[in-house]
Amino acid sequence: MSRLRDLSDRLKAAQKLLIENAANSDQLPPENVIRRISDLENAIVAVETLIAEKEG
Repeated sequence: MSRLRDLSDRLKAAQKLLIENAANSDQLPPENVIRRISDLENAIVAVETLIAEKEG
């Protein structure tokens, strides 16, 4: 279970970094950055769902 939590933490950290970098820019982030943030969100949800299922 701790490996899943570690993965979740890494995904969240990567997403947070992208969001913070986008927020520090005066322009909208490029589409690929927006897509990456979205992809990370989907992965985070999937991992969190798996954790919840394993916890019962």
